[in-house]
Amino acid sequence: MTSKGVGLFPTEPIGAMREYVQLAESLGYDHVWFGDSQNIWRESSTVMGAAAVGTERVIFGTGVTNAVTRHRSLLASHWATLAEYTGGRVALGIGTGDSSLRTMGLKPLKLAELEHAIEELRALFRGEKVKEATSGAEFHLNYLDGPVDIPIYIAGSAPKILEMSGRVADGVIVLVGTAPQFIEGALRRIEAGAKASGRTLKDLHIVLWTPTAIHEDPEEARDLVRAHVSRVVIRPLPAEIDPALQAAVDRIRENYDYYHHMDTEADHADLVPDGLVDLFALAGTPDECRERVRAISAMGVDQISIVPFVRPGQSRADTIRAFAEIMDSL
Repeated sequence: MTSKGVGLFPTEPIGAMREYVQLAESLGYDHVWFGDSQNIWRESSTVMGAAAVGTERVIFGTGVTNAVTRHRSLLASHWATLAEYTGGRVALGIGTGDSSLRTMGLKPLKLAELEHAIEELRALFRGEKVKEATSGAEFHLNYLDGPVDIPIYIAGSAPKILEMSGRVADGVIVLVGTAPQFIEGALRRIEAGAKASGRTLKDLHIVLWTPTAIHEDPEEARDLVRAHVSRVVIRPLPAEIDPALQAAVDRIRENYDYYHHMDTEADHADLVPDGLVDLFALAGTPDECRERVRAISAMGVDQISIVPFVRPGQSRADTIRAFAEIMDSL
């Protein structure tokens, strides 16, 4: 059975984020994934630690962190500490780096560099020493009593990183939209990587990450997710986009502003036509979204994780509730 998750960007004060987490846990969500982009959102590690207080079941993850602005020693220590506090309810989501790097003019990691970072993180979680790249000195987590089991998820949309994810990750956060051709293309790439390491798709936890707006007015719902759709289509994807929509994609790539990453009011949102929204988001009335979720659930993903979008100043709680009702009705 497909589980439900929710992605939350720390755009609101910690108190509000804690309330969303408590709501998600009460509604049976399995994971809460926090965006990690230190220049445009509140500090994810602080938010997760505070939000974990009083919870009993929900798993805390990043959607996603990076290994550039977050040094290996910092990442390892944060996750070992959070795992200790939550009784192991953690999922380290990591990628090559996106807005957290681009807002400072830095480039994302190459895939080989990301793979090396993951190898070092796993070594640190085992209590082993790794070598600091700049100084050459060895370091380790001195306070560990023994190995800690922290699953590592890789986020990806491009074919090469999806294959790498299948080969080395414990789980994959897939950002490719909601249309069958893109989901199927992503799963094929992940499966190819899994086979290269002697595994199958069943050995990985596949999370489909989707911008979501559930509203009685379908046009309002589409408007709310356009900014996130623009973020999806600026990256390579595992299937071809209709040539009739390629000109719109090209304009989005030219105008995307990372300081307005995931901002519903961003100028680049206005460049997203309905045709792209229907391919890359879960947006519409409750009945429309229910039918789309039903189709996605039959495609082999383990979790659908929504990223709720609302107007500035509005609460994401209604969307979190509405998606839970949809999933529970299937």
